[in-house]
Amino acid sequence: MGNITVIGLGAGTIDQLPLGIYRTLTQHKGIIYTRTKEHPVVQALEAESVHFHSMDEVYESHNDFDQVYEEITNKLVQASYDDDLIYTVPGHPMVAERTVQLLLEREEVKVKVVGGQSFIDALFSAVKVDPIEGFQLLDGTHLIREQIQYRQHMLIGQVYDNMVASEVKLTLMEDLPHDYPITIVVAAGDPEHEKVQTVPLYELDRDFEFSNLTTLYIKPVEPGLLHHQFESLKEVVARLRGPGGCPWDQKQTHESLRQYLIEEAYEVIDAIEEQDDDHIAEELGDVLLQVMLHSQIAEESGYFTVHDVIRSITDKMIERHPHVFGDVNVDSAEEVKQNWEKIKQKDRPKRESVLEEINDSLPRLLFALDIQKKVSKVGFDWNESDSMFSKIEEELKEFQEALSNDKTSDAELEFGDILFSLVNVGRFYKLDPELALHRTCEKFIRRFKKIEAMMKEDQISIEEASIQVMDQYWEKAKHS
Repeated sequence: MGNITVIGLGAGTIDQLPLGIYRTLTQHKGIIYTRTKEHPVVQALEAESVHFHSMDEVYESHNDFDQVYEEITNKLVQASYDDDLIYTVPGHPMVAERTVQLLLEREEVKVKVVGGQSFIDALFSAVKVDPIEGFQLLDGTHLIREQIQYRQHMLIGQVYDNMVASEVKLTLMEDLPHDYPITIVVAAGDPEHEKVQTVPLYELDRDFEFSNLTTLYIKPVEPGLLHHQFESLKEVVARLRGPGGCPWDQKQTHESLRQYLIEEAYEVIDAIEEQDDDHIAEELGDVLLQVMLHSQIAEESGYFTVHDVIRSITDKMIERHPHVFGDVNVDSAEEVKQNWEKIKQKDRPKRESVLEEINDSLPRLLFALDIQKKVSKVGFDWNESDSMFSKIEEELKEFQEALSNDKTSDAELEFGDILFSLVNVGRFYKLDPELALHRTCEKFIRRFKKIEAMMKEDQISIEEASIQVMDQYWEKAKHS
C-alpha cells in the first residue's frame, strides 16, 4: 500500500506558510509532486532548491477537467507504489480540491492530509463580506445552474482561464442581467499581488488574465431580479394570501377556484391552436398560478405544501418509468402504457368494478371517453369501425322516433346515445371529443365574426338580414 501526504500551500506567499509545513517541504530529499507550479509558494521553494514535479502538462492533454483529475490521481497512486510521496495543492487540501477527494476514495493508498490556509478567509477579507450571512462555494469547471443560490454570497473557484470564465459567464447570464457586477479576486491574502476588480458580467472573459489563484465573487441578488425563479412565485402567492394581501385572493377556496383551473386549461389549448409560443408560456403561467394558489391554501390549513405536490409527481414519474429510472426493458409506447397501469394498480385494493375510479368532475364528453377507455381494457369494445358507424345510424333513427312521438325525456336520452356513440368513434380514431368540439366552436366564432364584418362593410344589418343572405356570407367566409 502506498502512502501519500497531501499538503496545502495556503492562499498566499511563503511568508504565510506554517513553519512545520515549510520544514517538511524543505527537508524532503526526493521530488515533491504538485498539482500546479502556478503558485507563489512553489516558486519561492524552487528558489531554495526544493524540487517539484508538476501536473500542469496533464491539463494540456484533456479537454475535460474530470479526465484531468482522474489522470492526476492515477499518476500519484502509481508513483506511491515505489515510494512514499508528498503531493502539494493550492490553499487547503479539503477545499475545492477534486484530486484530493479522488485520492481519499482510493482504497489501495493511505492518504494523510496536512493543513494549509484556505483561500476562503483571505477572500472574504478581500471583498469585505461576513460569511455568517450565508454563502456558496462553487466549482467554476462544473457550474450547474440549478444548484446556484443567488440570494446568498457566491464564490466561484477553479476559474483557471478565459475558457472557464466564458462558461461561467454564459451560465450566470441565464439568470442575471448582462451588466450585473462580478468581482474578480486574484491572489487573495498576498499583500504584494492581491488584486480585486469588479466588472460587468458581459465583460467577465475579456481582457483579463486568469490563473489558479483567481476566484469570482457575486453579491446576493435582489429578489426583483429573480422573478423567473420558482421561490419568487411562491413568495408572491403567499403575500397575496397573507396579511395586507389581496382581498380577492384571500377569500378563495379550493371550491371557488375550480372554474378558473378549467378556464385556464382551455386558454392553454387556444394558445397551442394559435401556435404562439409566447402566448403558450403566458397561459401555462396562469395554470401554474392555480397550482400555487391551491397549494398555498392547503399549506395555510396544514394539509400539504407545493413541495409535497412536487415530491408526489416526481416520485410517481420515477416509479412509473422503470424503463428509464430502473432496469425494465420496453420495446414500444404500448408496453409503457401497460406497465403504467400495472404499477398504478399495484398498491390499490382490488376493484369490484372497472368503473370505480371514473372522475365524476370531468366534462361529460371526457367523462364518456373515460368510461369507454376503461371498459375497452377488459375487451368491451368494437373491433372495427363499420359496426360503430352502424350504431350511430341506429341511434339517429331512435332519436328521430322519440322526436316524432313528442317524448322529450326519451329524445334527450336518445340524443345522449348519439353523443356517446360519436365519442366512441373518436376514441377509436384517437380523437379527443372535448378538443374536437372546442376547435369547432372556435372555428364557428371566427367565421361568424367574419360574416359580421363583411356585412357591416356592405352596410347590411345582420339583425334584419334573412337566413339566406347570411348563408351566402357564411359560404364567402368559409372560402376567404
